[in-house]
Order: sequence, then structure tokens, then C-alpha cells
Amino acid sequence: MAFNGRRPSNSLWEPTPVSTQKRTDKLKLGAFFHPTGNHVASWLYPESQIDAGTNFAHYVEMAQIAERGKFDLMFLADAVATRDGNLEALSRWPQYMNFLDPLTLLAGLTAVTKHLGLVATATTSYNEPYQIARRLASFDHMTGGRAGWNVVTSANTSEAYNFGRDEHYAHGERYDRAEEFVEVVKGLWDSYDDGAFVRDRSSGRYFKPDALHFLHHQGENFKVRGPLHIERSPQGYPVLAQASASAVGTELAGRIAEIVFTPLHSLAQGQQIYQQLKDLAVKNGRQPDDIKIMPGLNAIVGRTEEEAKEKHFRLQSLIHSAVGRELLQNALRGMDLSPYGDDEPFPEDVVAKLLADDRRRYEPIVAGRPTIRQMYEKFAGARGQRTLVGSPTQVADDIEHWFVNHAVDGFLIQPAYTPGGLDDFVTLVVPELQHRGLFRTEYEGRTLRENLGLRRPPSRYAR
Repeated sequence: MAFNGRRPSNSLWEPTPVSTQKRTDKLKLGAFFHPTGNHVASWLYPESQIDAGTNFAHYVEMAQIAERGKFDLMFLADAVATRDGNLEALSRWPQYMNFLDPLTLLAGLTAVTKHLGLVATATTSYNEPYQIARRLASFDHMTGGRAGWNVVTSANTSEAYNFGRDEHYAHGERYDRAEEFVEVVKGLWDSYDDGAFVRDRSSGRYFKPDALHFLHHQGENFKVRGPLHIERSPQGYPVLAQASASAVGTELAGRIAEIVFTPLHSLAQGQQIYQQLKDLAVKNGRQPDDIKIMPGLNAIVGRTEEEAKEKHFRLQSLIHSAVGRELLQNALRGMDLSPYGDDEPFPEDVVAKLLADDRRRYEPIVAGRPTIRQMYEKFAGARGQRTLVGSPTQVADDIEHWFVNHAVDGFLIQPAYTPGGLDDFVTLVVPELQHRGLFRTEYEGRTLRENLGLRRPPSRYAR
């Protein structure tokens, strides 16, 4: 596909002074990617793995690149339905149309990694707590303590049709169910005390009978007796991650999340959300360090700034108009864009309505009253997260600026195309971060919790 001859309208990264404020902890890094890459046109980019969705060897390569870079974790998104919408556009956009189950996939990656945390997405809307508790406890044992669970309530309304429902759960109902779901899962993970399994041949005692606990949970959404038939896992609980964007999602994150993945587009916004989440953790009887703020970062890196800009331009030039519009309509919750041409400004009354509805969500999309094309170009590269285009020094400067000024604890790096985009970051940016003393040169611990600096939770019965 030829370039369209028009440079992207997206504003690129501009350097800002780095604060001298010191932090005693280290930056956290994760790899978060859709199979061919985070950019909506990544599968058309010649250097991407075109069949990545079902290519296990591709995921092995990505995991090993992340581990070579000493990343804390690898994070996989999921949905339990294909996308619905304009089939012509969807046929040009493979995300969520052909991909592997993340828990099955990550279980396979346990054999080819030693240190990398492996975080799988599983919905609380269309699963049962006992199933998830068992699978994730098994996964944590298999990895020696490197498992994580990204708790989602499902945003794709099509998922309801695959589970005997005519409509999705209402927004508040989804989050109420999610909170109870997590509490049940954690209760099941405490079914056995630490050290319950003595496995003593001389006495003939395999486990201590008083170390087994029945949950007997009965709530609004679930009735679960327990116990779970697997011993307490190496981490106590697998690490809990959550994407937080709405107000109710932020409240839930303050109660349950240990990694928060949330869109942040300015340092001031980052500092505000960072403090809000730390305060919510304390409000819920936790410590500020019990929650790590790791927004997505769509980093496009070149050996020079010009090389990075050229990569970005090539990717942007591959966006098909139908795909860009479909992506944008999804971001705008199904808004009909057919009355507007690609190059006409978005109507002011529509912009005002969007901002009144959810400023945090829509301001990054509609800022400056862009055209439809400018909007979908801006959104296509980062899916609502922040895009950063530059040389290794420029990218490291930006990351340092956000980290030392307490806007983040780290980032989930979202390579625009894979595997090359992740390899560029690991090869070019990670050494610069290590040189500055911001990022580890070796893994500190054996488990994901240890590497993230998170406490191992005690059993509720030990308390």
C-alpha cells in the first residue's frame, strides 16, 4: 500500500525539563500488545508478524524479548466475542477477530520464560469465581509465582450473546458483580493455610485438617461453598490488575487493584490520578505502595528522531478510512459519523456534548476541534493511550519526567507493531533507562510480587 503523501496531523513529543525530585524505587515496565501491534494498521506494516493472532512462536519471541529487557510482566488483553459492526471495516481490522485464549497461551509461555510476570485478562461478567480461582492458582504454581489477573467487566456488548443473555450487564451492576467476584476468588485462594501440606510419610499425614477452610460465601451475585482443591499459591494471591477509566472503576481499583492500567495524557492529569488512587488505597486499609500506576505508552522509537517520525508516518499512512471511522465510532460509544466527511471539523455541539458526558475519556480525542481524519489518526496509534515518537534519549527523558514527578510508577509499553517495535524499545531505550539508574539491570526477586515491590498477602485466617 502506497503512502498517501500527507504527513500525520498528530502532535509529536516535545521535551520538558526533568524534575530533580528523587525516588528510591525503580521504574516498572510491562509489555502490553495486540497480536500484530498496537497500531490499528500494524498488520499492514511489512515488519509485523501478519499471522500473530494464532502464531505461538510469535508470542514466545515477544515474551523472550520482554524478559531480555528485564520487564516486570507481559500483559494480554481479551474478549469473549468477535467485534460486531461494519463487516467491511472489520475485515480490514483483525483485532479480536482471530486470537488465542490468553490463559492457555500464557500457560504455554511458562516453559520458555524464567522471570517474566504473565498477566492474563479474564472477565468477571462471563465466568464463575471458582473456575477463575482454580485456573489462576494453578497458573501461579506452574510459573513459580509469576501469575497475574487483569480483572475486567467486559466492554464488548456482543459478549452477552455468547453466554445466554440478550443484553450486557448495566454499568453499575457489572462493577458490583466484579467486586464480589474478586472477594470470592480471594477467599477461595485462602482455602488452605500456608504450610497446610505436610506430606509426612512417617505419620501418614498429607495435610493438616485444621488448615482447610470452607468459604461458605452467600452474596448478591454468588453462592460458593468452597474450598478450592489446590494449596495456597507461591504469591498467596496472583497479582491483580485493573483498567480504571470511569469513576466507579477508579473506586474499585482503590479497593482491589495492585496494578492500574489507565489512560493518562498529561503530566498534571497523571499526578492527579496517581494521588487519587494512592489515597483510595489508603482509604481502603492498604498502603500507597500496594498499588502501582502503569498507564499504556505507545512508544515508537528510532535511532534518531527522524527515523522514529518516519516509522510513525508509514504506520499512519496505512490507516484505511473505513477502519479509522469504525475505530472512532467504537471510541465514541457507537456515535454515527456518517453525516461527516473525513476532512470536515467535528461539530462544536457534538464536542460539547462529549466533554459534558465524560471529559476524561473524550478530551484527548476532541481537543482542538479536529477533523474526523485527525481524530481517528490520533486514536488509531494508541487506542486511547499516549503516543510517544522519538529517539532513545527523547523517550527516556519523557519516561523519567513522568516517573520522578510522581505521575506513574511505570508504563505498559504498547509497541506499534510486533515484534520489531518491542525489540526497538528493549534494544534502544532500556539501556538508557538503566544508565540513568531508573530501571533494573537484573531481576530482584523470584516472583512477580517481589519484582513489583508488592507484599505477599497473608491468608485471611492467619490474620
